Amino acid sequence: MDKEVDPSVLAAIDEMRLSGPRLTPVEIVAKMGVFDARDKPFEHAWLATGDNVIATIWGEYVSVAAGGRWFYLESLDAQRRPGGGVRSAQQAQRAKDRLALLKRTFDAGQGFRAVLQTNRVAIAELESNKSAKVSTRVRDDAEWHVASWEPEQQLAVLVRGARGWVPTEADIAAAKARGSVAADDDADAAPAGPTTTDAVQAAAMAYVMGHFKGYGYNAEDVTSKALGYDIEVSNAKGAMLLKVVVKGTAPALPTFALTPEESLCAVREPLWRLLVVADAGTATAAHKIYKPTEVDQAPGFQRKA
Repeated sequence: MDKEVDPSVLAAIDEMRLSGPRLTPVEIVAKMGVFDARDKPFEHAWLATGDNVIATIWGEYVSVAAGGRWFYLESLDAQRRPGGGVRSAQQAQRAKDRLALLKRTFDAGQGFRAVLQTNRVAIAELESNKSAKVSTRVRDDAEWHVASWEPEQQLAVLVRGARGWVPTEADIAAAKARGSVAADDDADAAPAGPTTTDAVQAAAMAYVMGHFKGYGYNAEDVTSKALGYDIEVSNAKGAMLLKVVVKGTAPALPTFALTPEESLCAVREPLWRLLVVADAGTATAAHKIYKPTEVDQAPGFQRKA
């Protein structure tokens, strides 16, 4: 939330927002060279054209050192949420994908592009509150880089601006209070979630409908029409964007399969996408979207014989 952001960082974000074109969060990433941004709206890092890495930098986690330099502590623990608790399989995979791209820039000695973002809920609830949505996202024209990568400490330091500067130990100690790195004694258990197929699917549908509508899209439930997908997503002008099959998983029901009609539709319909909601019906629900060619990569997918 804005009130959690350092005042100087928030002022810079507001200036970027007011001086730039009015774009949706997805459009911002797309214009930075991520042509499949529409299919990856909820990722935290992307590989753009020219082999450039783009990563989300949450304003709430940005610290400002005494000299005015911005830095950000990145947890290398993909299994635990910074706000406390164990990540779902979907959240953990998203974290691993982000870390892999950041490590790629570190190993190559390259910088990365950033989108600065603030959120509508407390940053500690970013991965545990299903109402968590983007408040503001802007492109940062300043380059960021990974200044240090410390697996033993499960910590990386991301720095904005020219190389050659790193935060002091005191800076890092103070920055940890912002909560981007999980506390050592955090051992929350994963949520149980619903235990019947119908309950999991209902929770997944409600989650997906809420997410698309939260981003300003029109979402219509067409499940009863047996079209080979569950939700039609369109923009404010009515242009069809996606035809989405929704599948939910939970600890008690970790797998899913496509129906014959869904499989056929995946072949004939260019806008068809699979959207899997992990931990459906819990506060840690998270999702990822897949093209027809990527369905086999979805955690929990079982192909029918």
